[in-house]
Formats: sequence, structure tokens, C-alpha cells
Amino acid sequence: MLRAKLFATPLIALTAVALSPAFAQETPAPADAAAPAETAADAEVAAEAAAAAEAAAPAAPAEPTGIALEIAAKPDHKTLANALTAAGVSEKLAGQPFTIFAPTDQAFAAVPQSMTDWLMNPGNTESLAKVLTYHVVPGRVTAADLYAKIKAGGGKATLATVEGETLTFTEVQGNIKVDGTQGSSGFITQQDVEQSNGNIHVINGVLMPTLG
Repeated sequence: MLRAKLFATPLIALTAVALSPAFAQETPAPADAAAPAETAADAEVAAEAAAAAEAAAPAAPAEPTGIALEIAAKPDHKTLANALTAAGVSEKLAGQPFTIFAPTDQAFAAVPQSMTDWLMNPGNTESLAKVLTYHVVPGRVTAADLYAKIKAGGGKATLATVEGETLTFTEVQGNIKVDGTQGSSGFITQQDVEQSNGNIHVINGVLMPTLG
């Protein structure tokens, strides 16, 4: 019995040593232990590199939005859509609310071909932009607003355009007529095509500003 106790004592002691914290710390880590996690500094450097690469990449061309996008989608406004893009006016229509009096393809077809060719010449972009912005007034102007202004003005109303000159509005047999300079005019054939950044009134004539 005494002998059994003597053998048990060393066995208990060895077990205690094996389980002690000091022994556990000295145990070597497995050869396939995972690598240290990425530090915050490494993550910051990677983020800065990604941002620099994104900034160096060429910017995508601006897509037309709101008024310009609606005009580009309408099958009877191809000439106007092409002209807005050629003159760089589409981007300007993506900002604050505007109202555009939009001539149809048929209205542009009635303009003398020589004038259309001259305006669409790349060397006359500034004049083309003047013609297009002459069809645009600041703010959201509805047909009801125009009728009210005509009535308040004793049968006539004027609005300043983005181009700088004015358009004149009158009521003819219940329809709104728009007059520009040089005898140009048109009637509103479709009212209040409302957009997120303004309003569109379709007209059947091309309005001409003073071209010097």
C-alpha cells in the first residue's frame, strides 16, 4: 500500500507541471500558424493607393439628365437633341429648374437649309448655343402661368431667356403663341411635359434671337 502511494506521487507531480502556465508558454507554435492580421497602417496605405488610382482614371462623360434626357428620348426631337449636345447646352440644363420651348424636327425642317448648315458648323457653336438658350427661360413655368401672365399683361406677356433677350407670349384662339425676333414664332402644341428639373413645352416653330 505504501509502495503504491510512492509511485503515485511522482505521477501527480508530472501532471501538474505539464498543465502549468509556464510549460504552456514554452510550447512552440505549430509551423502552419496564421500570419499576423493586416495592421491599421497597412489598410490606410491601401485605401490611399486605391483613391489615387480612381482619381487618375479618366472621368466618364456626363450623361444628360432631366429635361435633356427627356428630349433625347423623344422621337420627334432628334434635331434638337443633337443640337443641344453639339453646343454643350445639355449639361447646362441638368442644373437649376428651367423651362424649354422645344421645337420639333418638323419645325427645324422648315428653317432654310443654309441656316441650319451654318448653325451646325463646328465653327459656329457659339451662335448655335445662342439660338438654343433663346428657347430656355429660368424656373419652372407652366402653361397656367403663361395664361395668367398674358391675362395680367392685357393680352401679352414677356419672359427673359437664358440667352438674354425676351420672348413674347399671346393667346390666339385659346392657344399660346410664342414670338421671337426676326419674325420667328411658334405655337405650343404640347404643354407641361414636367421633369425633375423643370418643364418642357413642345412648339412647332424655331425661335431666332438676334445674331450679330
